[in-house]
Amino acid sequence: MTRSLLLPMALIAALPLSGCISFGATPPDTLLTLTSTAALPVGQMQNSATAKSIVIAVPVTPQSLATTRVPVQTSTTSIAYVKDAQWAEPPARLFARLLSDMTTARTGRVVLSQVQAVTEANDQLAGELRNFGLDADARMAVVTFDGALTRSGATGTEKRRFEARVPIGAIDAASTGPALNQAANQVAQQVADWVGQ
Repeated sequence: MTRSLLLPMALIAALPLSGCISFGATPPDTLLTLTSTAALPVGQMQNSATAKSIVIAVPVTPQSLATTRVPVQTSTTSIAYVKDAQWAEPPARLFARLLSDMTTARTGRVVLSQVQAVTEANDQLAGELRNFGLDADARMAVVTFDGALTRSGATGTEKRRFEARVPIGAIDAASTGPALNQAANQVAQQVADWVGQ
């Protein structure tokens, strides 16, 4: 058999399989994100020479949050995920950005990246995002953040837990985003006020 006949025959043989193979789940029609209720006005200048600065690290997460899906605690030992609800990017990054916006708006701090902060004396905020999902039994959106704050020039690290719970009418994609956005903003506000003390 000639080489010119082998390629078309191989393609024809593969056609029946093309309907059986999937290279990933179909993404939902919309993706969820977080929006800060307090933000710095566009064009407002900030300068770390005249204002305190802080580095806000992306929080660590348990494996259940290391995904773009939204977890639902169905019992003390079981987790499911909200059908058709998916974050635009991992929740830890969304939450870190929300913390940055809220901290800047509420405290006037200049939020720097690790690279920008190399020559600066600044505070450091890190932590763990322990909950960022829904509690099925309580019908609540739950955000829990364990913060670790190291203030410039101080000895030791301050640690504090922050949590917000927002009622949710239904455990579905439409209700999930607004409820978690509200809870995340409440926690970010608490953290910003702590940083600003």
